[in-house]
Amino acid sequence: MAPARLALVLPPVVTGLMLLQLFGRRGPVGSWVHTTFNYDVVFIWRAVVLALATMSLPLFVRAARTAFEDVDVKFEQLARTLGAGEWRVFFTITLPLARCGVLAGTLLAFARALGEFGATIMVAGNIPGRTTTLPVAIYQSVQAGEDPHAWTLAGVSVIIAFAAVFVSEILLRRRK
Repeated sequence: MAPARLALVLPPVVTGLMLLQLFGRRGPVGSWVHTTFNYDVVFIWRAVVLALATMSLPLFVRAARTAFEDVDVKFEQLARTLGAGEWRVFFTITLPLARCGVLAGTLLAFARALGEFGATIMVAGNIPGRTTTLPVAIYQSVQAGEDPHAWTLAGVSVIIAFAAVFVSEILLRRRK
């Protein structure tokens, strides 16, 4: 099974645990970064970005891959016959033709990242003002009995997610 597909079905907490083991101070990557740069990877805001990117990347890859597969190779071949190199073909032909799918994938990944809880809490924790995300803040508000605040945050989350999916659908329809 491909890693991207596996990441879609693994529980987020398991992914977070794997990231923690890999990027923690005792993990292979985390210990190297700490020894080399005297820098920690986990339990800082960058860990939030790492967890969100890891959890949302499969959605982006699926949408982008479909968009790139839909690009007519005749256009790319024509550009090569006119002397364009691979990078120029990619940036002037392939990417512009796939841009709607790539943007749609970006928005879907953003919407997925917006709701990420499990991996984020494992890798970044919940340090007020530093690593608290919207889902963690909602959870915290419910635990503290502050339901109106939780519902306000949930409403903001729903509006942002709806807007991202709506614009993504528009872009995907435009592509077709």
